[in-house]
Amino acid sequence: MTRLAEFTTLRVGGPAKSIIRATTEEELIAAVSAADAAKEPLLILGGGSNILISDAGFHGTVIIVETSGNSYEIDACSGGMLQVAAGVGWDEFVAFTLEKGLANLESLSGIPGTIGGAPIQNIGAYGHEISETIARVRTYDRIDGAIKTFTAAECNFAYRTSIFKESGDRYVILDVTFHLRNGEQSLPIAYPELASALGLRVGDRAPIMDVRNAVLALRRNKGMLTGMGINSAGSFFTNPRLSHAVAEKLPVDAPRWPQEDGSVKTSAAWLMERAGVKKGETLGGAAISDHHVLALTNPGNATASDLVELARSAQAKVKSEFGITLEAEVRLVGVTL
Repeated sequence: MTRLAEFTTLRVGGPAKSIIRATTEEELIAAVSAADAAKEPLLILGGGSNILISDAGFHGTVIIVETSGNSYEIDACSGGMLQVAAGVGWDEFVAFTLEKGLANLESLSGIPGTIGGAPIQNIGAYGHEISETIARVRTYDRIDGAIKTFTAAECNFAYRTSIFKESGDRYVILDVTFHLRNGEQSLPIAYPELASALGLRVGDRAPIMDVRNAVLALRRNKGMLTGMGINSAGSFFTNPRLSHAVAEKLPVDAPRWPQEDGSVKTSAAWLMERAGVKKGETLGGAAISDHHVLALTNPGNATASDLVELARSAQAKVKSEFGITLEAEVRLVGVTL
């Protein structure tokens, strides 16, 4: 029986009752409809890059989304409108847009996964999020059994979440339409680490390919690029958003990023390191990455249980030191923290 470890970047996860690979939109909708009609538990996977599946696997149908293709219109004044299938690789798409002279996705270079997974999590990096560029998201509504399209405003995007994440898998993403800007210059650099790598100040702009190359180099140094032989799900925890009262109790050198809703975001990696979580530490077969403390890795023989215990250990240290509970960014299937 095929183990789901074969379809995840962490390379853990037990077997599934049934695995279907959907290469067209029609196949995807038909497979989802059949599973729902049979009242079969359903798990939909794209690139498998942001998920931790239990060693027991998934007792139901798993659909691997491998749809492909895009259509686009690029206007000298209005920029580009690009409709992209859910199964297309995210960084493959980013590279394509930059080759076409379209800006606004450069700081999101190198993020693993697929187009379909990107709006669910409202992926972001280096001060920018995908929600800044989405025009609409086309989905299959499993309850109504119909196609439903969401405008950007209807997606309810927030930090690492959306209506698609909050709706309990009601909506299966079919494709995403992006509105991108023509231009050789990037969005304003919003992240000090990236600004420093470019030799600029926060708020400055840079050539879009320079930003992409700098982001890829930063992610490479952190072991966060695919193809490096590191089995991880990327950042395991989200950066906490705190009230001002809680943020004021942090040490003076703790990162603080004021948010529009009045909260203060801080760095999960900083909290972990200050609480005693160390790069390279191990628990069972799982390990904290040698490159970046936020990446929990499977060096080769880890189980899902090992990774859960390592995550719980990191959580406990941060909770003990700062009174803050780290929340998982990865999707947990059959396991809990």
